[in-house]
Amino acid sequence: MMGAEGKLFEASTPLGFTVSVMAEQLKKIVTFKHPIISGRERDIRKTLENPEEGRRSRKDPSAYLFYRAERPKRWLCAVAKKLEEEGFLITAYVTDAIKIGESVWRS
Repeated sequence: MMGAEGKLFEASTPLGFTVSVMAEQLKKIVTFKHPIISGRERDIRKTLENPEEGRRSRKDPSAYLFYRAERPKRWLCAVAKKLEEEGFLITAYVTDAIKIGESVWRS
C-alpha cells in the first residue's frame, strides 16, 4: 500500500536509522536492474529490519548493504543510503556472495 509521496513503506534498521522505500525507485530497480525481486517487498523489508549481516560500502561510507540468507550460498541484499538519521533504498538484488566491506551488524 502506498503512502505519502509514493512511499511504499519504511523499515527500521538495527543500525538505528529508518529506510524509506519509494514506489518509483523500486519500479526502476525491478524494471531495469533486478527483475527477479519483483513482488518481494516483504522480503526487502525483512532484510532491512532483520538482516543476518550488515556491511558498510567500501565505495560510499554512507551506504549500507543488508544481507539475509535465502538458502545456502544465496542472499537477498538490500542497499540503503543514510543521510543524517534517515535513509532510502538504493537497490536490492539476489547474490551468491557477501561483498567485502566493514562489518557493522551480525545477528
